[in-house]
Amino acid sequence: MHRDLAAAAAPRGDDAAPALPDADGITLVCDLDCTLIRTDMLYETFWAAVSANWSAPLPALRALMRGRAALKAHLAGAGEVAVADLPYEDEVIDRVRDWRARGGRTALVTGADQSIAERVAAHLGIFDEVHGSDGSRNLKGPAKAAFLEQRFGRRFAYIGDSRADLAVWEIAAEAITVNASGDLRRAAEARAPQTAHMGQPGPILKPALKAMRPHQWAKNVLIFLPVLAGHALSLATLTQAVLAFAAFSLVASSVYVLNDLLDLAADRAHPRKRFRPFASGALPLRHGTWMAPALLLAGVAIAALLGPAFLAVMAGYYLTTTAYSLWLKRQPVIDICTLAVLYAVRIAAGGAATGIELSVWLLAFSIFFFFSLAAVKRQAELVDGLASGRDKAAGRGYGVDDLPLVAMMATASGYVSVMVMALYVNSPAVTALYTAPEMLWGICGVLLYWLSRMVFITHRGQMHDDPVVFAARDRVSRVLFVVILGFFTAGSLL
Repeated sequence: MHRDLAAAAAPRGDDAAPALPDADGITLVCDLDCTLIRTDMLYETFWAAVSANWSAPLPALRALMRGRAALKAHLAGAGEVAVADLPYEDEVIDRVRDWRARGGRTALVTGADQSIAERVAAHLGIFDEVHGSDGSRNLKGPAKAAFLEQRFGRRFAYIGDSRADLAVWEIAAEAITVNASGDLRRAAEARAPQTAHMGQPGPILKPALKAMRPHQWAKNVLIFLPVLAGHALSLATLTQAVLAFAAFSLVASSVYVLNDLLDLAADRAHPRKRFRPFASGALPLRHGTWMAPALLLAGVAIAALLGPAFLAVMAGYYLTTTAYSLWLKRQPVIDICTLAVLYAVRIAAGGAATGIELSVWLLAFSIFFFFSLAAVKRQAELVDGLASGRDKAAGRGYGVDDLPLVAMMATASGYVSVMVMALYVNSPAVTALYTAPEMLWGICGVLLYWLSRMVFITHRGQMHDDPVVFAARDRVSRVLFVVILGFFTAGSLL
């Protein structure tokens, strides 16, 4: 779906919208990557291939040895990309439509593989001819310029976005840039007899930070739980826990970036996730391709300061989350179990970083509690699917018919976690740590209410995609957290 925007092209760097030049006898040629769409099909097809088959990089590397055109042809057949959901540049589409409406011919000429170009052209229905790379010729830069000169002479206008297009603009009747920097605009103006400019370069830092999902770092506060539950607060344990928090946050961000790259199709089909930086095209996929390993290495560097036990836990977390992104998230029930384990691993990481032995009670409570939250997450996705008329949650192994069962799992597991807490309060182990253990009964009551409220809110379709993020933003949840902290403090000090 494309918005109806007026074409805004301006000659010689002026951003005021001019009248379109005479299209008679001039073909309007449009590039695809980062021009007609706010993404690059080379990266799109690569990550689609990896999402379908985790071993895809190996045959892709072999194809690359035969050249970039061969790589593009291989990836085009290795991963399915939903061209209807790609982030299109509406302003470019409007300009092509206007040109065609005035009787001018239009052509999509791109370095992307021919099969991809044909699918995009068929979807839009605004191009008279389509030309792309063919497995042996990479239609980009000087090769594209030579092809266009042979095909159209110098009677064509060209819409492009990068320095690779300078060779084309050198022989074009008009150069039209898309989201180009000032330097690129001036370079185009120096080469073409007439120029026009559409859009401005978007920011990189803000969408990059958003892709890292720093708000999700709140989950890593669980690393401090062994210190608090074990009443082992000291400068040394606090320092170790802070370093563990930083390392886990960086590694988690690496995983979030990787997951978004692998989940592009599902995110674009989702009513809210389609606005994520990679899915929307706000952040180029090439940035995500280097961000994921860079964040991982930074996290490992910090983790190395905390010893081999913490490194082992973090390695297990990364491998499990990667397996989840590639495969486990599409397996019913297994996905919920995996999410619960990933929450609990944060608690284990806190113990490994500080050398504090974890309580069996704490581990038992955390498994059931986080299983409930993971089920709430799936419940929310199914409620969204039901409201939008979809039969299944995008990219997951559940249908809307499974909604009652998933809601029951969320409720039952949450109540079991409260029962574990109640048993702990009544056990001999609690008297060694708390002077007034009876105050902990208040925590059981608060948790019982909060978990029931979470399932109820989700049932009404008011839950955020992530229940932890919802809890961090929800005023009632924040108040209840303070109440729980009050009962904990009272039990320790009274």
